[in-house]
Amino acid sequence: METSRPIYMISVAAELVGMHPQTLRMYEAKGLVRPHRTPGGTRLYSEADVERLRIVQRLTTELGLNLAGVELALRLEDELRKAHAQIERLQREARQEVQKVHKQYRRDLVLLREERLPERH
Repeated sequence: METSRPIYMISVAAELVGMHPQTLRMYEAKGLVRPHRTPGGTRLYSEADVERLRIVQRLTTELGLNLAGVELALRLEDELRKAHAQIERLQREARQEVQKVHKQYRRDLVLLREERLPERH
């Protein structure tokens, strides 16, 4: 299931996370969540948005963070996620480069062996 597809109206998203719709509007105003907007202005929340709202809820209720602390924690989490994605991309590129080098070594070894083979008459 794609987690970024906007599917839930605000009332459904609020019910899923056990919050009042006005709380979701406030979190949007603070930039903690960014629901998709239809051309008519209706907010639509994705699974990823709902999960983010659950994280906000845990940070405020279980850890006692205020919204400024939540904003900082979410920003750091987003940066960490981007850094992990970049590391994975760089590791993938490095593996591909190593494979290219190995292929070239094998070609060079074959050519070198062929050059050294004595001629048969």
